[in-house]
Amino acid sequence: MVLHIIGLGLHDEKDITVRGLEIVRQCSRVYLENYTSILMVDSSKLEEFYGVSVTVADREMVESESDKMLEGADKTDVAFLVVGDPFGATTHNDFQLRARELGIPVNVIHNASIMNAVGACGLQLYRFGEAISIVFFIDTWKPDSWYSKMLENRRRGLHTLCLLDIQVKEPSWESLARGTKDYQPPRFMSVRTAIEQLLEVEESRQEGAVSSDLVCVGLARVGCPDQRIVAGTLAELLDVEFGPPLHSLCIPGTVHSVEEEMLNMYKLQTG
Repeated sequence: MVLHIIGLGLHDEKDITVRGLEIVRQCSRVYLENYTSILMVDSSKLEEFYGVSVTVADREMVESESDKMLEGADKTDVAFLVVGDPFGATTHNDFQLRARELGIPVNVIHNASIMNAVGACGLQLYRFGEAISIVFFIDTWKPDSWYSKMLENRRRGLHTLCLLDIQVKEPSWESLARGTKDYQPPRFMSVRTAIEQLLEVEESRQEGAVSSDLVCVGLARVGCPDQRIVAGTLAELLDVEFGPPLHSLCIPGTVHSVEEEMLNMYKLQTG
């Protein structure tokens, strides 16, 4: 029997591929990974459309109870559902390796993810460099390791996709200090917060990775009917209301004439 790792796409229960849906309906257990990204619908919608029971798997379950999730997968089909594409997060490579170590065959069903759907903004995919992740700052921790990667991309004329922080079922620092786990409400970084943090780090580093007058692209809910894509300077994008999550941000490198024409379609209309 097989562990099936199945991409769900970006929007709702209907973005699954036909092949993926057929496999889900034949599995004895179905898990939904629920921390590297989220669908725009509740898991109950998946259960209704797929016709199976779906167990929501948070970070703790995937990272510390993977053997339990894989139990019996050598005798029956088990599905592990991933928002976007299965390999959009390194966690899923690790899960696959654990299965193979146990002698469990693995079948992967791909789907759209932000890593390719970002092309909707007009920047050509083959001109992107290394993607970066921007996490929420706190008073005592303001990680900026991504800055050097963004700077290198820009020096090479390459675009940068900024993946913005998602915090689902995250324990508070205070509770961890007490040896307990009190979970914070879900948080999803906005384009505005990402820009504020980018400019804060630039002010500190002053190496020229970004500036307030740099034209960039903010994206929200890519792949959904109400997706929003806006191009403008970082200063201008600070005042744009992108609406509900999920958000992303693109920092262009050298822009080709065709890319520039596409970006003009999304530029803020002023005056």
